[in-house]
Amino acid sequence: MAAEQKLKEEQSGGGLLGVRLQAELLHLRIMLPGYPLALFYRRYLFYKDSYLIHLFHTFTGLSIAYYNFGSQLYHSLLCVVLQFLILRLMGRTVTAVFTTFCFQMAYLLAGYYYTATGTYDIKWTMPHCVLTLKLIGLAIDYFDGGKDQNSLSSEQQKYAIRGVPSLLEVAGFSYFYGAFLVGPQFSMNHYMKLVQGQLTDTPGRIPNSTIPALKRLGLGLVYLVGYTLLSPHITEDYFLTDDYENHDFWFRCMYMLIWGKFVLYKYVTCWLVTEGVCILTGLGFNDFDENRKAKWDACANMKVWLFETNPRFTGTIASFNINTNAWVARYIFKRLKFLGSKELSQGLSLLFLALWHGLHSGYLVCFQMEFLIVIVERQAASLIRDSPALSRLASVTVLQPFFYLVQQTIHWLFMGYSMTAFSLFTWDKWLKVYKSIYFLGHVLFLSLLFILPYVRKVMVPRKEKLKKTE
Repeated sequence: MAAEQKLKEEQSGGGLLGVRLQAELLHLRIMLPGYPLALFYRRYLFYKDSYLIHLFHTFTGLSIAYYNFGSQLYHSLLCVVLQFLILRLMGRTVTAVFTTFCFQMAYLLAGYYYTATGTYDIKWTMPHCVLTLKLIGLAIDYFDGGKDQNSLSSEQQKYAIRGVPSLLEVAGFSYFYGAFLVGPQFSMNHYMKLVQGQLTDTPGRIPNSTIPALKRLGLGLVYLVGYTLLSPHITEDYFLTDDYENHDFWFRCMYMLIWGKFVLYKYVTCWLVTEGVCILTGLGFNDFDENRKAKWDACANMKVWLFETNPRFTGTIASFNINTNAWVARYIFKRLKFLGSKELSQGLSLLFLALWHGLHSGYLVCFQMEFLIVIVERQAASLIRDSPALSRLASVTVLQPFFYLVQQTIHWLFMGYSMTAFSLFTWDKWLKVYKSIYFLGHVLFLSLLFILPYVRKVMVPRKEKLKKTE
């Protein structure tokens, strides 16, 4: 029986809280088996023939898909096979890239349309969104591999695929058990280095990655414990109750702030646990630092210290879901350079991310708020930097803890504000919550978007403005 059906049976008497807890436990049941698979790979397959490694990755990935989604694994299998045919029949052409993008995104969005409900669901679309990015990236890298190397950026040269991938290679890349369900994203070239035994800190031997892998697993389990302990007390469902609406305004805001910080822990847990699997296999190897110490962060989706301590929205973006953000920057944002507008490219990239997550209106609202907040935050940072008075005030040592506390409060309050729409999905739910706090996020940041330029005119000396213009 597929795990999806098991989850439904386990939830039958558990209510919404049971849905959340069982979903997170299912995530762990899905991801933890990656560790014995990685140990088997290290012990028996690390330096074996490539075809054996591809077969192992394909078989184990398909087994995970079948265990969780039963016969619905055909969705991923169909897209993988068709993607291979697109590469072979259309070659290194713009047509192949365009066809890939349209087909893979259309298939994913159709899946969302036919399976989505108003609650968090674990369906075949969960791993399929990860696969969609993999296959689109594969097509673009294959296209770049046919260009003159001098016409490519250094980043494009790194990822461009010079050879012609076989069906078995594409399948192994797509179904790699350490990243099939929740990521992280990695390139075909990086995967092939793993298969060829190049991702090790000791050439000719298996990588010394057990301790780094266990550290990420242990950290992931710490976050899991924290999430499990808080889950009964801090839920998004409480936003929709009369009790929440009847509380004072300050309480509603503080609840949103605390929930906004806590709700991300389930994603942190998943990514840390899966990163440990990738590190254990060697896929996490990322060369050496200046002290010749091996780095194992090639598959890191989280910078935990930055995530916990940075008081800015851009810091959270830089520390959270790193590989997906890097994928969007590499294949969407930078490819839109021809538009001539950084803001337009960023806006379209966030629109892509919203659609990639699903068709619910909440995703669009969340990423729209991210776009707005980041623009305002950059304006504010620029104003403080260029204004002598504000710059002196910000540098007063005794006031810095106070400034940090204020920044963190604003940061997590409006992170929670954005995540409310993301987690509640449908317009009737998130609209009810936003009404209860008078659309505070939209009112504040839209106001600042128009006010800050006028404040800058008053507080920034003319010579500083001229320097910025030059």
